[in-house]
Amino acid sequence: MHIGPLIIDISGTSLTTEDTEILQHPLIGGVILFSSNYESLKQLIELTSAIHKLREPKLLVCVDHEGGRVQRFRDDFTSLPPVQRLQTLYDHGQEQACEAAHAHAWVMAAELKSIGVDLSFAPVVDINYNNNSVMKERMLHANPEAVASLSMCYVQGMNEAGMESVAKHFPGHGFCESDSHEELPIDERSIDEILSNDLVPFCRLIDAGISAIMTAHIVFPQVDAIATTFSSYWLQTILRKKLNFRGAIISDDLNMQAANSVGDYVDRSKSALNSGCDALLLCNNRNAVVQVLDNLRYENTGTENQMRLSALQGQKGLSRDALEKEGKWLKSKKVIASLEN
Repeated sequence: MHIGPLIIDISGTSLTTEDTEILQHPLIGGVILFSSNYESLKQLIELTSAIHKLREPKLLVCVDHEGGRVQRFRDDFTSLPPVQRLQTLYDHGQEQACEAAHAHAWVMAAELKSIGVDLSFAPVVDINYNNNSVMKERMLHANPEAVASLSMCYVQGMNEAGMESVAKHFPGHGFCESDSHEELPIDERSIDEILSNDLVPFCRLIDAGISAIMTAHIVFPQVDAIATTFSSYWLQTILRKKLNFRGAIISDDLNMQAANSVGDYVDRSKSALNSGCDALLLCNNRNAVVQVLDNLRYENTGTENQMRLSALQGQKGLSRDALEKEGKWLKSKKVIASLEN
């Protein structure tokens, strides 16, 4: 069996009969977990193990676990401060800020790896223009070069823990005031302005070999009339050809209001795949998942696509017992705690 393009959620803390049936559908490639899927370490380890045992190649187990308000698991996990805290630290000393970014990322990834989560969708590399209050604490800095430097350290921390990384939200969500969960943001800037600013960290990470990039549901009218996720110009002409990105392209959640303009869930999935996405997030809407599974015709199981997706499994991490005895874990937690002050 190949790795399918859909990454979907499940409703509870263990797999239901329906979950098991759906997750074995050839269009499924992974599961994204939320706070509702967690009640204890033991339970989560059993859940991730059950998901991994369902099929070969293994399903990718993912989560959004950035820190601050976007941290899905809290009890028995290190409390991760929002990465926005790194901005002030960076302005007073770049070396100390990069050390903190590395520690934040390593602890986040090592803890997730220890309980069977393969991938956290991080880091956010959007530029903080102070326009978007929803995104503000999730962004590293207002300066593109600072975001590039901090995100490089962050990715290195994730990689050292055995986890790959996902830079988001391409080509940049920081300038728009609108929340794409609720409406379709419009960004009137030119391609030159975006290339000179928002794409700086993406370019740096691409040159360093980042494994995945997540798209934004934003329309840039001066560039293309179609939102980025559904735009072959953005994903093929710019991301693949101009920026020479060879990793996996993952769509933001197709259940967000910003994706409505493309049509129903089957149309959204087709359009995102045709534009160049390798994987599609479709969360918190089981009816939509069933609709797509019943009606989407997709046969792109080429070698490159499968290699991109399989690479996201990353490397084996430390067990939880081994992690808690690891000196680096204790040292890094102290660095992270200093960000709370």
